[in-house]
Amino acid sequence: MSSPIGAGEDDPFVVHRSLLFTVAYEMLGSAADAEDVLQESWLRWAGADRDAVRDPRAYLVRIVTRQSLNQLRTVSRRREDYVGEWLPEPLLTTPDVADDIELAESVSIAMLTVLETLAPTERAVFVLREVFDVPYEEIAEAVDKSPSAVRQIAHRARDHVAARRPRVRVERSEHEEVVERLIAALGSGDVQGLMDVLAPDVVSVADGGGRVRGAARRPVIGAERLARYLVAGMQRFGVQAAFSPMAINGGPGLRVEVDGVLSGAVSLTIEDGVITHIYSIANPDKLARLDAEMALTR
Repeated sequence: MSSPIGAGEDDPFVVHRSLLFTVAYEMLGSAADAEDVLQESWLRWAGADRDAVRDPRAYLVRIVTRQSLNQLRTVSRRREDYVGEWLPEPLLTTPDVADDIELAESVSIAMLTVLETLAPTERAVFVLREVFDVPYEEIAEAVDKSPSAVRQIAHRARDHVAARRPRVRVERSEHEEVVERLIAALGSGDVQGLMDVLAPDVVSVADGGGRVRGAARRPVIGAERLARYLVAGMQRFGVQAAFSPMAINGGPGLRVEVDGVLSGAVSLTIEDGVITHIYSIANPDKLARLDAEMALTR
């Protein structure tokens, strides 16, 4: 993420750029849309009366929030026409993201998918309050609501997310062991081996954007059904895929290559030694940021 043209390294926008990107990305679930928001936000910051800005960080978060809300309302209409399931754009994250458990949970594909079920203003309030601990008064300014209304929205959004959010993360060593077992079973086409590493009620969601042959357009539920679906799919299409571990959005995942070319990213939710959710992103438009680590901060 390069600095805006004409901005010095000590410019508050540059200093807080990773934070601003993280705010926009959590609100939009798309790095491409988040970058668009930052471009618009920079133009507004460049034209602002800096002498009148008492707290540049809060001011910038407010600008980014408003721009993200505008973008979110636009993309929400666009996503209604999306072919198949829509999943967030995956990021290759730095090790420090995984070390910050709360940040890793908030940017996980699983959590971002839950946030998609919130209305735009609810999502903004939840992200700013629960993830970035922004005071209610500042959130109120950002979303053009009263502080009391923001508190009510926050309570409603918190309850909504709590009923759907992923459970507590497990140790990284357990993640690695489960991922290794999954890769081994996929590589050998071992149906039973796959079933052993999947939770009985595992849910698999795939996002091919209508552009990838073989990507399921509806969730596949159940260990046996999913295991047979995965093995049969690779056999049917003659796919010789290579799987390797990858840190996706601060959590365990797989990089998928076919003939040496990146063809997908798989984010995993692991609980009690088995995989409970699989999020497979194969839409080529969403794979652009998997070759360079992205810095996310709170």
